[in-house]
Amino acid sequence: MSRNSPLISACMLLLAALSLRVSADGLVNEEVKRTVDLSTHLAKITAEIVLSNQGQSAVNSFILALEPDLAPHLAYIGASVKGDEEEDGTLELQQTTIQSQGGQFYKVQLPSSLAAGAQLKAKVEMTYSHVLKPFPTHVTQAERQLVVFQGNHYLYSPYPTRSQTTRVRLASKTVESYTKLGNPSRNDEIIEYGPFRDVPPFSEEAMRIHYENNTPFLTISSITRTIEVSHWGNIAVEETIDLRHTGAILKGAFSRYDYQRQSDSGISSVKSFKTILPASAQDVYYRDEIGNISTSHLQVLDDSVEVEVRPRFPLFGGWKTHYIIGYNLPSYEYLYTLGDQYALKMRLVDHVYDDQVIDSLTVRIILPEGARNIHVDTPYKIDRMPNQLHYTYLDTFGRPVLVATKTNLVEHHIQDVVVHYNFNKILMLQEPLLVVGAFYILFFTVIIYVRLDFAITKDPAAEVRMKVASITEQVLTLVNKRLGLYRHMDEVVNRYKQSRDTGALNSGRKTLEADHRTLTNEISSLQARLKAEGSDLADKVGEVQKLDGQVKELVCRSCQEAERLVAGKVKKEAYIESEKNLTSKRQELVSRIDSLLDAL
Repeated sequence: MSRNSPLISACMLLLAALSLRVSADGLVNEEVKRTVDLSTHLAKITAEIVLSNQGQSAVNSFILALEPDLAPHLAYIGASVKGDEEEDGTLELQQTTIQSQGGQFYKVQLPSSLAAGAQLKAKVEMTYSHVLKPFPTHVTQAERQLVVFQGNHYLYSPYPTRSQTTRVRLASKTVESYTKLGNPSRNDEIIEYGPFRDVPPFSEEAMRIHYENNTPFLTISSITRTIEVSHWGNIAVEETIDLRHTGAILKGAFSRYDYQRQSDSGISSVKSFKTILPASAQDVYYRDEIGNISTSHLQVLDDSVEVEVRPRFPLFGGWKTHYIIGYNLPSYEYLYTLGDQYALKMRLVDHVYDDQVIDSLTVRIILPEGARNIHVDTPYKIDRMPNQLHYTYLDTFGRPVLVATKTNLVEHHIQDVVVHYNFNKILMLQEPLLVVGAFYILFFTVIIYVRLDFAITKDPAAEVRMKVASITEQVLTLVNKRLGLYRHMDEVVNRYKQSRDTGALNSGRKTLEADHRTLTNEISSLQARLKAEGSDLADKVGEVQKLDGQVKELVCRSCQEAERLVAGKVKKEAYIESEKNLTSKRQELVSRIDSLLDAL
């Protein structure tokens, strides 16, 4: 004991010298309450610190330090000042360095200066990923999963600590072993260390806990989140996810029978998990390379949409799966506009499962074609890649795509990103005009194709058939117009029988004669053209002309009978009988004419 005392004294003097050099601003941790939450596959460390300024002047910031062993696994760190009742808000952190010291260091800017002799209560939250190591690394389907956590009993701080306690919360009551520094107490899944008094700066004492943890050790190896913005009222979101189980690797064969029969078989495996989508999400789909996965369930709540994602097979340690989930959102909830200025406010990453860990995130935000002056405001540092172009339906010069990446994300990173850009609203007419123009070109092409003759050699027979068809169509039109003259004359005769106006009757008769003569001459001319073309339809047209002459004669007789009736030369009964006979003969002739016209 006496031989080691010089060495111990030298170490204490060295620590004291470091303490004086680093804490030259006079800051001291009066009281520290640490909580180490190991109940999931993440290590969540919370420290409530009473910081005292024992220097001669006020300070505007203090330093947070991370152990060299845990620093590479840090996913999130945040600090806030605690008031009497609630937290006064988060504080700004900026990474810094301290010479001759390992680990990571962050400078925390205080909202106001801490005067000499004053104190403040600060709360620090840290989340570490991949620090719980399965031990043993391989287990059978029937075995439970044990993990090891290695950390520090003390708060790793550049300031001396007067008093400190550490509470560790585990995932179960089963503990294989744990370090017993300071005679800790254990109650079920809680282990309490301390209080430790007068802890020098940068003190480290290894903490090792070996315990049972069967919570889902899920890790998103990579996720590609694509957000496509449309000014027509929709935002399409699609996430392509590679998921793996990072717990103890399954040893031996998998038995589906034991898995379904025994409730504790494969207790550390993952059957399903819940993904939370925005409340306005609609048209949700969940699929993989094979197709739609029908085992999923969707539940619409007041403030969210829950999707129970159930892979095609349970996930054991070392197993992985790949799937795609997508949905649509109304743009009015996330897209804000003022004139030609737009702002898109959406989550950079969303909730995939509870206590999620994302090793690699890629976000692609596809803006409308024509967006310019693009500016991005992010809640934390991300790595921007060069902008890309995306082409889809009716695009001409491509839609701008913002690409960003980040690694090692947890639930604290579920925060909004704001994308500002300018967009001329007149460009919204581009796609409708392209559709109209495409149809116009199509119809115009069809018209040209139908109207023009693209044959290399002429076909005289085809030309003759086309001429005959054109002449026949004109004949049909003239014949129908001539039959219409007879119907008009019938109306004149009926009015004459009521009004006894002889002048109107004679006028109608003269009009009939003149129009009939004109139409008959035109039909005769067309008949001559058909005969010149050598068509046998000329004979049928001649028959129509003969039948029409008989029809006209019957119409004239009907007119004469009406005159005799009005003059009182024939009785009404005899007129009715005569008119009936004339109408019957006339209908028979018109039927024969129609039959001939159908044959043309």
